Amino acid sequence: MDNYIYPAIFETSEAGGYCITFPDLPGCITEGDDLKEAMHMAKDALELYLYNLEEDNENIPIPSNPENIKIPKGSFVAPIEAYMPIVRNEMSNKSVKKTLTIPYWLNKLAEENNINFSQILQTSLKEHLGIKNLKF
Repeated sequence: MDNYIYPAIFETSEAGGYCITFPDLPGCITEGDDLKEAMHMAKDALELYLYNLEEDNENIPIPSNPENIKIPKGSFVAPIEAYMPIVRNEMSNKSVKKTLTIPYWLNKLAEENNINFSQILQTSLKEHLGIKNLKF
C-alpha cells in the first residue's frame, strides 16, 4: 500500500510541548515544542516507522478508528498521513558514508588534482554495474 493514515495521540508535556504516540505502532514516539513542530515530527516518525516495517518485511498494522481511542484528559487525537512513494524515494537516494582504502601516492595525486572521490566512485560503480539511468 502506498498511503497510510494513522491516529496519533498528542499529550501536552510538563515542559509545554507535546509528546506524540501512535496506539497502533508500539515504540513509535516523538515530541515537539509546539503544535507545528509536533505535527511535523509525528509525520516524520510515522514515515520512518512504516519504512522500517517495509524494509524488514513485517506486517503493517491496520489503523484504529480515531473515535475508538481512549485518551488522557487534555490530550487529543489527530490523523497523520504517510505517502510512502516519496519516503521510499528519499530513503533510496540518501547518501551513505563508505570507508575505502587506496595507496597513499594515488590519494596524494588525486587531491593535488582536486578530484571528487565520491563522484568518481559513483560514476565508476554505475559504469561497472551497467547502470545508465536508475530511478527509484
